Amino acid sequence: MTKIDDNVSKVGISPDSDVLEAMHAVVHAFRSKLLRGEVDQPRDLSPMEGKALGYFARHPGATQSDLATHAGRDRGQVARLIGGLKDKGLLLAVPDEADRRVWRLSLSKEAQALHKLMQQRQKALASVATRGMSEREVQQLMGLLQRVRENLQQHG
Repeated sequence: MTKIDDNVSKVGISPDSDVLEAMHAVVHAFRSKLLRGEVDQPRDLSPMEGKALGYFARHPGATQSDLATHAGRDRGQVARLIGGLKDKGLLLAVPDEADRRVWRLSLSKEAQALHKLMQQRQKALASVATRGMSEREVQQLMGLLQRVRENLQQHG
């Protein structure tokens, strides 16, 4: 296992900042393993592409605007992202019946299979990430992370 050099605490940044840096490092390591770290990876997806596919897997028929709102990205970024996923054959677009200017997006068969694979990897990585933790420790971690999330949401 690689030791992480902790330069943050050496320069006098508060422990609160260290917590957020540690959370970011965990998420980055997870996404890296999930999206890039496998030799049998059928597609080279960026983290945002993976997130977008996950969004449309959970919300089939959502629109480009729905994703932009959910992801907090500007419409131009999302338009390029959607275009790339359509070009790769991973997203299908059909016009909305009520408003032909709006396109409803869903996963292609290939993307559905890819999403299923990603869910399996996610479950396996979650098991690796919590290895050696008791069920009580995992629940405690979940509670603490929920509190951090609520604190950030309440901050405005």
